[in-house]
Amino acid sequence: MTRMQVKSGEHGLIRLFAIDPADEPPLMSTEPDWDADHTDPPWPLRDALGAEYLDSDFIEVFDVADLTGVGLPGYMIQGLGIPEQDIAPDRGRLDALTGHVLIVLSSAFGGFEQTLTPRTPLRWIGTWREEKAPIHFEPLPNPEPAPHLVPRGEKAEMTPHTRVLFAILALPILLLGLGGTLYALFLYLN
Repeated sequence: MTRMQVKSGEHGLIRLFAIDPADEPPLMSTEPDWDADHTDPPWPLRDALGAEYLDSDFIEVFDVADLTGVGLPGYMIQGLGIPEQDIAPDRGRLDALTGHVLIVLSSAFGGFEQTLTPRTPLRWIGTWREEKAPIHFEPLPNPEPAPHLVPRGEKAEMTPHTRVLFAILALPILLLGLGGTLYALFLYLN
């Protein structure tokens, strides 16, 4: 029996399984039917995978024939972001696959540690890592921040936007003060 360890917080792994054609129909449903009491309903796909937790938003079940023109290796490279050099050794095996396949992304496990025990009708084909985009730091859009900074000890000029903001904030304070004065005057005269 194949056992696969899913680590807590795992990300970036893509697992591919072939589905035995004789057992495709029960696994085709990627969404479990939730009961009225919200208990965890039976889900043939999760059970066949041997998973404790599985999020259907991060799995795909489809017929390889639907990838006409692209092929499964092309889909895995272009659609899933697996580096071409990682797919190259398995290209012949992937091209030979027919029928339905199951693709499970790491996010399907919700960050929970678990042990997968896939069984019939699933047959594990392989696990690949998606390519991470290189981190590239761009300089800030304003290459000359000096005109916007005021040297210590000097006062900044008030811009039209600042004046409007100041007026908007000062008006309620002024009205409260005026209202308080009028109320005090009213109380004094009565």
